Amino acid sequence: MIAREGYTIIAVVAGLALMLTGGALWVDAWLWRGPMLTLAVGGLAFVLYFFRDPERTPPADALEAGIVAPADGRVVEIAEEDDPLYLEGPARRISIFLSPLDVHVNRVPARGVIEHAEYRPGDYLVAWHPKASEKNERSEFGLRHPTGTKLLFKQIAGAVARRIEYDLREGGTPWKTGARFGIVKFGSRMDLLVPPSVELHAEEGQVVRAGTTVLGRIPTPESGRSSSAEATAAPFASSARRSSAS
Repeated sequence: MIAREGYTIIAVVAGLALMLTGGALWVDAWLWRGPMLTLAVGGLAFVLYFFRDPERTPPADALEAGIVAPADGRVVEIAEEDDPLYLEGPARRISIFLSPLDVHVNRVPARGVIEHAEYRPGDYLVAWHPKASEKNERSEFGLRHPTGTKLLFKQIAGAVARRIEYDLREGGTPWKTGARFGIVKFGSRMDLLVPPSVELHAEEGQVVRAGTTVLGRIPTPESGRSSSAEATAAPFASSARRSSAS
């Protein structure tokens, strides 16, 4: 599948490719014909490849309380910081860098309602720059999971990417885990901020896929009861082992 956000660019590049092909057939010298045909075919192939939009299905055990990667790419940093914007407290940030060869369609990391959605114009530092999340063009989304846990995720433009597109709006129908919501064109970064209560499974250097790679899990009442039950059962299990040994 091809991402709908790329239709205009693909049409323009296809038109240029046709013009180059026609020009290549008109000239006699292979010194010009070869490069022109290569540029026409290569350019069209690249934009078709860049705007690919593969179907993604989150793991079944992540649909309710899982947090999936919001973007394809590599985890370049996991850091602790304070977020005054939406989480309003300590957070752990997972930064994912997207190269021009990665799928650039973005997906909602967890189910819930969008309570904050804002676009911020800005600079175009390289996506891995430490200040990119604060100074670059970006969109910011705050999502509240049904348990009350808040997540914040950001589409961040890079030095090449100059166009952010998204479908998220504040309020409305709750979003499903892994739902498609937008794209950042031609190289970018995605930041995901979670509260300390979230159990993280991500590692720096890890290659992730949007909608399918599980980055963490949100604590639920069921998981809390399980932990309490295990803690209560532990002393009895120890007593049973001592009795058996004696």
